[in-house]
Amino acid sequence: MKPVRIFRHVANEGPGYFAAVLERRGIAYQLIHIDQGEAVPPEVEDVSGLVFMGGPMSVNDNLPWIAEELALIRRAAEAGVPVLGHCLGGQLISKALGGVVSANAVKEVGWHSVQRVDNQLARDWLDTLPQEFEVFHWHGETFSLPRDATLLLTSPACTHQAFVWRNMLALQCHVEMTAAMVRDWAAHEWAAPGATVQGAQKMQQNLHAKVSALHCVADVLYARWLHHVQT
Repeated sequence: MKPVRIFRHVANEGPGYFAAVLERRGIAYQLIHIDQGEAVPPEVEDVSGLVFMGGPMSVNDNLPWIAEELALIRRAAEAGVPVLGHCLGGQLISKALGGVVSANAVKEVGWHSVQRVDNQLARDWLDTLPQEFEVFHWHGETFSLPRDATLLLTSPACTHQAFVWRNMLALQCHVEMTAAMVRDWAAHEWAAPGATVQGAQKMQQNLHAKVSALHCVADVLYARWLHHVQT
């Protein structure tokens, strides 16, 4: 089986729990360190899937690798290669498919609930997950839905939390978090605490229980996406 290629854009936003899922399933992966100046491989024929992680930059920034990753996602769409995006990665998928990425009404940081959208694809992708559940957030921008995309998750603070386009899954939220990642990110508070922004202390309360519940959510989403990778 061809490996899954993962793009890391900043050192502390790596694949996290997603890498553990791949290792548990015996799926090989290759990590491309964009943050260390590694080039964006232009091919899609040598991989079984592409995964794009988060980062503090905007997909609208004039960075050479952003244009290259957008072109790569379009190439994957043409070739039918599965793509998964987390936060910035989800925004890359949206823009590559014709969507728009812009400022969200509020910044969303820490643990907040999302709700399932009532449609057939959401029932298919979210399977046994409850109507509402908590995930981790760290974003100030949001994506629109590309043409023919289907919304899976929403929240009061951010309408578009996840969508599916064919075999591509775009997430605005972070389901890849580990306890170590949360602690690391909490040490770099990004915005003043408020209704949608948690301070470092609050986002670390009951951390292991929250991360354990998050991994149950991630298991469902990753298993459904990996079904495309492994077929």
